[in-house]
Amino acid sequence: MAEKTQQAYPSAPENHGYQRSDAESLLSADELKRKKRIKLAIYVAIFVVFQIIVITVISLTVMKVKTPKVRLGNINVQELTSVPATPSFDTKFTTQIRVKNTNWGPYKFDASTVTFLYQGAVIGQVVTPKSKAGMLSTKKMNVEVSLNSSALSSSNFGSELSSGVLTINSTARLTGKVELMLIMKKKKASTMDCTIVFDLSSKMLKSLQCK
Repeated sequence: MAEKTQQAYPSAPENHGYQRSDAESLLSADELKRKKRIKLAIYVAIFVVFQIIVITVISLTVMKVKTPKVRLGNINVQELTSVPATPSFDTKFTTQIRVKNTNWGPYKFDASTVTFLYQGAVIGQVVTPKSKAGMLSTKKMNVEVSLNSSALSSSNFGSELSSGVLTINSTARLTGKVELMLIMKKKKASTMDCTIVFDLSSKMLKSLQCK
């Protein structure tokens, strides 16, 4: 009878399947953690590279300080007379002093003097006030200029007047500071050298070239 009872109730097999499932679950959890760490490392690396690119671009563009340009604008002749025989000339015109600022911050400049010359001799000046050219903008200052030959000691310009043209030069130098991000200030000096040619017969501007 004992033998029959043992045969009717066989012993349960060992639970190897559950042990394998637990081991596989641990392996899967470790694999997921490893993949997450790899993804995190990739994201961190991408972020660092992106930051480096952004900083480089800002350094080469926004934070790079360029020298503003000062130039003469359009010249409108109001009066122009010349006498080759004397010789002498007299002219009045309006123009603009333009300060072009291509920086990502304002350019604050001091008062300056624009000088007009004939063959190196000063024949007139105008003063520009202390002002500011805003970020990525051009400051325009209207001025009225009066020039004549009374300051010239030489009379050898009669031949040019006889040819029907009058060539004068204009120079200026601006000093100021470019301000970036409200924290960095960089000194910058702008210079101008313009050549102005008048047509004496039409009493109009013939050409204007600045550098």
